[in-house]
Amino acid sequence: MSNDPQRITAAAPALLGYLRELVDHKRRAPADDLLSRLVQAQSADGRLSPEELVATTFLLLVAGHETTVHLIAAGMATLLLLHPEQLARLQRDRGLLPGAVEELLRYEGPVKTATLRFTTEPVELAGTRIPPNSPVAIALTSANRDDKQFDAADTLDITRPTAGHLAFGHGIHYCVGAPLARLEAHVAFTGLLDRYPDMQLPCAPGDLVWQPGMFRGLASLPIRLRPPGH
Repeated sequence: MSNDPQRITAAAPALLGYLRELVDHKRRAPADDLLSRLVQAQSADGRLSPEELVATTFLLLVAGHETTVHLIAAGMATLLLLHPEQLARLQRDRGLLPGAVEELLRYEGPVKTATLRFTTEPVELAGTRIPPNSPVAIALTSANRDDKQFDAADTLDITRPTAGHLAFGHGIHYCVGAPLARLEAHVAFTGLLDRYPDMQLPCAPGDLVWQPGMFRGLASLPIRLRPPGH
């Protein structure tokens, strides 16, 4: 991912053009997949306009794929590199995995900020007055490290109660794909820990490169894999 405005400006219409072509292809040659179903629903009763269909496809690509990839990579890096004692607990007791996924979502969630909100009236927050019609960026990663909500919030603890974390948002903006993301993370972590119980990260924390932008994601994650018995 680039933080160069010129590259972003050039890439955005190219990506949207690709998605429009993909939608047209699925309209001509539907298959047994989600995008074909969306195209068929749009054609059948007009529930999605052409613009909404492309926007939904873009949302599925970004919010439904990139975020989960970042969660899995950052979660493994956090356990392997920085908290091997937590990883050892998880290896001994796989019943801790659902809680571990929630804690990794809280501790190293893949989305830095929520989509922009706008005030409809004056709002005072922590002594700061925000005028009406002002954009407000909500820092989810900061909220998830709030000591008023979580004891020792900057500490990873896969056994802690994580109720109230905002990795998936809140209220009417709560992520519709949250159950799928949890399932994908559970399957990925289980598969990795079962197949490669002796994984190693051949680098130091400072060697990891984090991508710019609204997502908290690694540019790459070097892992040394060693199957059991080798």
